[in-house]
Amino acid sequence: MGELAVTVIGHDRPGIIADVAEVLSGLGMNLTDSTMTRLRGHFAMTLICTGDHPPADVEKGLATLTGDGSLDVSVRPVRPEAEPAAGGLPYVLTVHGADRLGIVATVARAVAEAGGNVTDLTTRLAGELYLLVAEVDLPAAEADRLTERLAGVAGVLNVDAALRPGEADVL
Repeated sequence: MGELAVTVIGHDRPGIIADVAEVLSGLGMNLTDSTMTRLRGHFAMTLICTGDHPPADVEKGLATLTGDGSLDVSVRPVRPEAEPAAGGLPYVLTVHGADRLGIVATVARAVAEAGGNVTDLTTRLAGELYLLVAEVDLPAAEADRLTERLAGVAGVLNVDAALRPGEADVL
């Protein structure tokens, strides 16, 4: 059984998720992980599914949704992920302030330099206010150092930044 990554991007409309999920289910593909969002009227979805069809067959099945040009779909094989090494604790990082160039780049670099891994990231621009919310896995010994680093970054960017312990996913 193979694992495939499917991306769907296009103008938002009701029913996209249902349409994609029905096609995949009809092909016998099991949707295992997904993230979906609406960004300024555009829909973006990435999902991982498993099944016995090669990427070309799945893409062909989804072609019925792309015929009018409102959606773009791509399907790619993915290698199974090795079990992650235990190492990080979950944290939530928030940044907000006036929009300016380089917020994501600067904050993400600070996390990376502390040995952290951004596992989820959402940004929003509301008028002049920019908001960044990230879930971060971080070595416990690095939390204080990253908090200090973020205080410096926040000063340079003229934003507020906060790092707080998060909750581990319980499945």
